[in-house]
Amino acid sequence: MKSKCIRLLVVDDHPLFRAGVVGMFIASPDIEVVAEAEDGAEAVVAYRQHRPDVVLMDLRLPKLSGVEATLQIRREFPDCRVIVLTTYDADEDIFRAIQAGAKSYLLKDVTQEEIQTTIHAVFEGRQVLPPEVAGTLAERMKRKAITDRELEVIKLLVRGRSNKEIGSDLGITERTVRFHLQSIFEKLGVLDRTQAAVESLRQGLVQIE
Repeated sequence: MKSKCIRLLVVDDHPLFRAGVVGMFIASPDIEVVAEAEDGAEAVVAYRQHRPDVVLMDLRLPKLSGVEATLQIRREFPDCRVIVLTTYDADEDIFRAIQAGAKSYLLKDVTQEEIQTTIHAVFEGRQVLPPEVAGTLAERMKRKAITDRELEVIKLLVRGRSNKEIGSDLGITERTVRFHLQSIFEKLGVLDRTQAAVESLRQGLVQIE
């Protein structure tokens, strides 16, 4: 009996890389690329139109990030199977992607064979995490989560804003800002603002735009 051909949506904002991924499956008898998207918003539209079996989703995308696009698609289609394919291996990136419902998280240095094997596994309903990704995720799960308010403080901190400026931007007192910073330092395992900014960037909590 002939096996079902897996219908694939490829989402990446770099045309050359996307073309390379699509070309990988041109001669494949069991995986067919049915649609492409260059940003998160386009990915949501493409999913609605084509209802692919599996999505290969980049993480950092214009308009909607890979995480946001995954969340939006899964709100409409809970059975959506997403594989994140990215260059970013920060623990917060991995954590947020898996929390959003991604079934796998691959780095772009994987082999063609690994990508194809993962697509088949995810299509069959399995979650696939390479050992290094699973280890990073396990370490991240041990830490207390950064709250939404703390993330707002971190974003302003990374931009070089003072406590007074952060308080003014967020409509809170300097004392409250200091309280949030103390909690952030504890959760990140750092001692000061500079270390907090560096660690936040390393973990992928924020990105420099």
